[in-house]
Amino acid sequence: MILRNSPIHWIIGLITILIIIYFKIKLTSLENENKLLVETITQIQSQIKNHGLKNNKDLLLSSSNIDDTIVIYNRVPKTGSTSFVGVVYDTCKKNKFHTLHVNITNNMHTLTLPNQLKFVNNITQWNSMKPAFYHGHFRFLNFNKFGVKQTPLYINLLRKPIDRFVSYYYFLRYGDNFRPYLIRKKAGDKKTFDDCVKAGQSDCDPSNMWLQIPFLCGHDPKCWEVGNKWALNEAKKNLEKYYLLVGVTEEMDDFIATLQAVLPRFFKGTYDYFLHSNKSHLRQTTQKLIPLEETILKIRNSTVWKMENELYEFALAHFHAIKKKIINPSIQDLNQNFMYEKIRPK
Repeated sequence: MILRNSPIHWIIGLITILIIIYFKIKLTSLENENKLLVETITQIQSQIKNHGLKNNKDLLLSSSNIDDTIVIYNRVPKTGSTSFVGVVYDTCKKNKFHTLHVNITNNMHTLTLPNQLKFVNNITQWNSMKPAFYHGHFRFLNFNKFGVKQTPLYINLLRKPIDRFVSYYYFLRYGDNFRPYLIRKKAGDKKTFDDCVKAGQSDCDPSNMWLQIPFLCGHDPKCWEVGNKWALNEAKKNLEKYYLLVGVTEEMDDFIATLQAVLPRFFKGTYDYFLHSNKSHLRQTTQKLIPLEETILKIRNSTVWKMENELYEFALAHFHAIKKKIINPSIQDLNQNFMYEKIRPK
């Protein structure tokens, strides 16, 4: 039994007081450390906000590397490319990049091997033009095979094969409202697309639809072989591996909106400009008749249409998957971030 006023009682009491004082000091220290941590985080967030950086992705985009970027749009004829390029030309000065048209002799869609090498070296070493947006009617060119350090960001637009085919048929006869003074190759031929198909003429033969596949397939001779299954698979592979984005003509507004979100260095403000300017339908075929259902069914029975449509549907599904996460993102996608950790050596 310990007496209330005994020495042992006082020792126990003193030890208890010391323990209480120790934990109070420790708690105060932790609170101060937490307060300092919060203040530090707040300061960092403030600095990030002042520099317009929201997360690690923005930190990457803010680097000088983005000013070295090259975008290539190897535009497929009659897919609305003139309208899209019109927007790029009107906004490139404001967004501080150069836009250049690649014009190949005699409207050829392929480059000879010496010109391929020359073109690759030209645009990767032409630093005074960077950042740059190149466009033209030429087939995909794989920069990796030429041993250069820089590879471009490819983009493109595809169109429903029959719609593109019919539009081109009438374009060759009547021209368009973009350059109405030009006399086209089939000017004066008033035969409708329906009558052409019914008569089995060569200029409306389904083999002439073989265009979007070789444009994405590239310069390999097999890409030019009409109905070549390898060419279709190569076009799909290139779309997934080398193209930043491939949209569709029918959803050009979403294509531009997606580009603006993915690559604001080039496309900041282009979506609003596209919607409120006259660029959305810059080039329209002067006269075009919708083909009869029986004509459409005849075209759809062809192997070429089936293959071209397979590529179009593949591109459409791919574009929708990307667009969904950017234009209509889930909460999880919207709040997605990334960070670097476990960096060695320290």
